[in-house]
Amino acid sequence: MTADQAGPVADTPYGAVRGRHERGVAVFRGIPYAAPPFGPRRFRPPEPPEPWDGVRDAGSFGPTAPKPPYSEAFARYLSDPVVPGDDCLNLNIWTPEPGPGARLPVLVWLHGGALTRGSSAVPVYDGHAFARDGVVLVSVNYRLGVEGYGLFPDTPANPGLRDQLAALRWVHTAIAAFGGDPDRITLAGQSAGAISIGALIAAPQAQGLVRRAVLQSGPPEVVERDKVRRMVRRMATRLKVPATAEGFAAVDRDLLLRTQAEVGRLSSPVLGGPAFGLVVDGDVVPRGPLEALTEGGAARDVDLLLGWTRDEYRLWLVPGGLMDHVDRLGPVALAGAMARCHCGPEVPRGYRALNPKARTAEVVGQLVTDHLLRRPLHRLADARPGTSYVYEFAWPSNLPDLGACHALELGFVFDTGDIPESRKLAGEGGPQGLSDVMHAAWVRFVATGDPGWQAWDDSHPVRILGDGEPHTAHGPRDAELALWTAGNGAHGSPPVDGTPATRGTELASAVRRLRRTMAARLH
Repeated sequence: MTADQAGPVADTPYGAVRGRHERGVAVFRGIPYAAPPFGPRRFRPPEPPEPWDGVRDAGSFGPTAPKPPYSEAFARYLSDPVVPGDDCLNLNIWTPEPGPGARLPVLVWLHGGALTRGSSAVPVYDGHAFARDGVVLVSVNYRLGVEGYGLFPDTPANPGLRDQLAALRWVHTAIAAFGGDPDRITLAGQSAGAISIGALIAAPQAQGLVRRAVLQSGPPEVVERDKVRRMVRRMATRLKVPATAEGFAAVDRDLLLRTQAEVGRLSSPVLGGPAFGLVVDGDVVPRGPLEALTEGGAARDVDLLLGWTRDEYRLWLVPGGLMDHVDRLGPVALAGAMARCHCGPEVPRGYRALNPKARTAEVVGQLVTDHLLRRPLHRLADARPGTSYVYEFAWPSNLPDLGACHALELGFVFDTGDIPESRKLAGEGGPQGLSDVMHAAWVRFVATGDPGWQAWDDSHPVRILGDGEPHTAHGPRDAELALWTAGNGAHGSPPVDGTPATRGTELASAVRRLRRTMAARLH
C-alpha cells in the first residue's frame, strides 16, 4: 500500500484504488469484485469485473443492490440507504493502513435484511472500530430478492450466494495488499447474512478460504424449492411474463421491485409464507448446510461463534402494533405458531408453565424464535466436530416494547451505538460498557478464535451479555428446548387435539388469517 496527498492507494487484481484517511484508519469504498449484474448478466452467476487503467477513486460507497424500501412500520426502526447505479457488486475495506506484510486478521461482513433488503452502506456497519483495534473489516453488497434468489429453469440457482462466494474469493486473493492475512479470514453476518454464511462455510467451493465464522441470529438453512417457485410464479402472473430468467430480465427494474414487494406482503419470519431463500442447487449448496456441517464434516476446522438475542421476535411483532393484535387473536395466533413450528399444544402449554405471566404474543414469539434460531444453533454446536462458542444478547432497548430484539446488538458489535441509525433501535443512552465488552469479544474471536469464555460442551455454556455483568449460564434455554423433544414425540408427530383432517384445516386457516392481518398492519 502506498499513500499520496489524495489518500492511500492499494492494488487489486483488476487495478489500483485510492481510498481515504478517516480518524486514523484507511477506508476504501465501492471496490468492484464482480461485473455489474445487468444486461446480458442479469440473473446469471457473477463474472469478473473489467480491469481499469490508472487509479480508481474508492472514496464513496458503491451502488446498492436493487431492493424495495422498508414499510413505514419497519423504517421507523431500521435504516436502509439507497445508492443508485448498476455496479452493485462491490465491497468496502477499513484497515489500519499497514503495508502488505502486516498480515492482520480479516473480518468479512455480510448484512442481513431477509435477502430482500439491506446493504453494506448501512451506517451501523461502519468498520472504523474494528480497524482501530487491529482487524481489517470488509463489508459486501450482493444481489437481493428475485434478482439474487429467484428460482428459474434457465439459469443457476442462488446467484446472490454466488456473489458472496465471488467476494470471498476476491478477499482471499487481494486482501494482503490492504494489510490482511488471507489465512485468517472470519466470515460474519446477522440474520440473512448468517444464513448465507452457514451455506458458504459448508460449500465445497469455499473449503479452505475461511478460518472462523460468526452466525448471529441466523442458522444454516435452506428453503423448499417450491416455496421460492411460488414467489416467482405469483410475480410472473402479475407481470404477465413467463416464469423464466429471460422473461423477468425484460421487465423494468422498478416494476419488478414493486411487484416483489406486493407478492411478498404475506411473508413473515413468524408464520412463513412464500419467500426468497437459499435452495439446494447441487452445486454451491449440494445439500442442506446444517446437515453438511453436522453430518458431512464440512468446515470441521472452522471455529464458530454463534449468537442470538433474547427477544428476537419483538422486531417482527412490535412494528405496526402486532404484539397487541396477536394477543387479541389468542388461540388463532397460537394455532398459527404451532403450524409454523410443527408442534402440538403441549409445547406452548409448556412455555406458559415456565413463564406463567407471559402474554400470548410472547409465547408465540419465543416459540418461533426457538424454532427458527435456538434449536438449529444448539444442534449445530452439539453435533459438529469443531470448536463453537455461544452467547445471548440480553440488553433491552430503551424504546418501548422492543426488549432485546432482532438486530439490536449490531450497534454494540460495531461500536457504533452513538449514531442516529443505532439509536433508532436502542433509543438514547445505550451502555457504552456493553459495546466495549461485545465488540472486544468479536475482535478477540477474529484474532485468536477465542471470544473469552468457555467453549461449547455437554454443559451447554452460553455467555449472557447485557443482563448485568457478563456471565456464563449453562443452558438457559434448555428447559424450553426440552419441551420440543417431549412434545414432538419419537417420530416428530406430536399428539394434538382433534382429528387430523379437522386440525389441518383449522391450522391452515389460522395461518392464512394471521398472515393477512400482519400484512395489512405492516403495509
